[in-house]
Amino acid sequence: MTFPTTTPRPVTPRIATFGEIMLRLTPPGFERLLQSPQLNATFGGGEANVAVAVAQFGAQSRYLTVLPPKNAIADAFLGELRRFGVDERHIVRGLGRMGIYFVETGANQRPSKVLYDRANSSIALAKPGAIDWDAAFEGVSWFHVTGITPAISESAAELSLEGMRKARALGIQISCDLNYRKNLWQWGKAAREVMPELVKLADVCIANEEDCQQCINLQVDIDVESGSLERQKYADLSERVLAMFPNLKMLAITLRESKSASHNGWSACLHTGKEFLVSRHYEITHIVDRVGGGDAFAAGLIYGLTHFGSPAEALEFGVAASCLKHSVPGDFSRFSKEEVESLIQGGGSGRVQR
Repeated sequence: MTFPTTTPRPVTPRIATFGEIMLRLTPPGFERLLQSPQLNATFGGGEANVAVAVAQFGAQSRYLTVLPPKNAIADAFLGELRRFGVDERHIVRGLGRMGIYFVETGANQRPSKVLYDRANSSIALAKPGAIDWDAAFEGVSWFHVTGITPAISESAAELSLEGMRKARALGIQISCDLNYRKNLWQWGKAAREVMPELVKLADVCIANEEDCQQCINLQVDIDVESGSLERQKYADLSERVLAMFPNLKMLAITLRESKSASHNGWSACLHTGKEFLVSRHYEITHIVDRVGGGDAFAAGLIYGLTHFGSPAEALEFGVAASCLKHSVPGDFSRFSKEEVESLIQGGGSGRVQR
């Protein structure tokens, strides 16, 4: 695996992501579910969020999934991808339905809540062979997956592994965001029984403390609830993960200090195998929507690793991109490369730009 060291890459990489897209239903503003008889309908899903974000940065992105037979909602999603400039030509249709999830946005000391309705979704029913990986990976140089899809069903886990193995055989760089979701792992195996096989195929892993404990069975001597950055403990944790998985070239760990639903501290660290890097810390107050914040980080990190001159730059870009995502409702990040760079350069005052 080769990352840029001093100059940007001369060719624009195409980044492909694979996972489940859902219809997202949210009460207006900060209302509770059905406080008023209205729900705002958008789309969301970790891997689609990454594809959209990297397209907004200016990279070529492709989204891979399995959708239900032709219907108006699935067609609307495809139109949304095209609007954001994401390549959707290799999405396939299968059995099942489109999953739904409800988000109740928290405020102050009331946490956000997520309710899933995704049983028997198309991706949950899809089996290995559902996607023509040779065609899907044409022109692709980076493949991104998460631990969400393997949590949905056994066949979805097998399909994820099939895609990663094909990408590895083709020499495509692979990133895996562990993204542990305890409410999804219901099909018979625990995350720690499945996720190590995916991590063994990845070049870059993204995680937090809970992900390391639940997905790769690594005991963590860090107070997850406090979220305070104990630099040496995170460096030690990173080295332990890299030792467990020698295939990994880099490990990124996100750090969220949850002071309330409206106020989070946000930063991340990155171990490159040679050095341990810690990003700038952001105090994010008056959060609009934190859902998709981790995906914005993953998108920024991937974009940085494929376009910038150093891992340190990529880390800062990912953290800044995620910080900005907290300011807009919905799963999708809607910020350009220039806007992220402006924040990195100190443009976080919020003053009106005229």
